[in-house]
Amino acid sequence: MEFSEYDALKLDNQVCFPLYAAAREVTKLYRPYLDALNLTYTQYITMMVLWENRSCSAKKLGEKLYLDSGTLTPVIKSLEQKGFVKRSRSAVDERVLMVEVTDKGFALREEAKSVPQKIAACTNLTPEEAQTLYKLLYKVLGES
Repeated sequence: MEFSEYDALKLDNQVCFPLYAAAREVTKLYRPYLDALNLTYTQYITMMVLWENRSCSAKKLGEKLYLDSGTLTPVIKSLEQKGFVKRSRSAVDERVLMVEVTDKGFALREEAKSVPQKIAACTNLTPEEAQTLYKLLYKVLGES
C-alpha cells in the first residue's frame, strides 16, 4: 500500500492523539476522588511530591512535575490558602522559594492513599501493561 504525503496528517496516524486523549480520560477518572479531597489533579500531583519530600523548592517541584512557574505558582498559592502547604524563602538563598507540606496537608495523605488503587482498577490495564506504559511514557519524556 502506498502512502501519500498527507497520510502523516491523518489523526489515526498520530501517536500524540491517543496519548492526549488517554491523559484527559485518566485525569477525568480522578475527579470524583480528588473532589472529595478538595484537590485538582495538578494540586494532587504537587501534594504527592510534597508527601514524599516534606519540603521542596518551587523550582524542583516544577522540574519534577514538568510545570512552568506560571502554572505552578497559582497551584501552590491555592494549596496554601487551603492550609495544605506553606511557602517561605530559603534560609540559604532568599531568592529560592520553598514549599513545605503542613500537618494538615500531610494528614490529607491518609485520605488520599486509596486513590491510586481506585484509578488502577478503572484503567483496563494489567499491572504488567501499566508498568510497560509507564516506562514508555518516561522514554517519551526523555528519561530512561
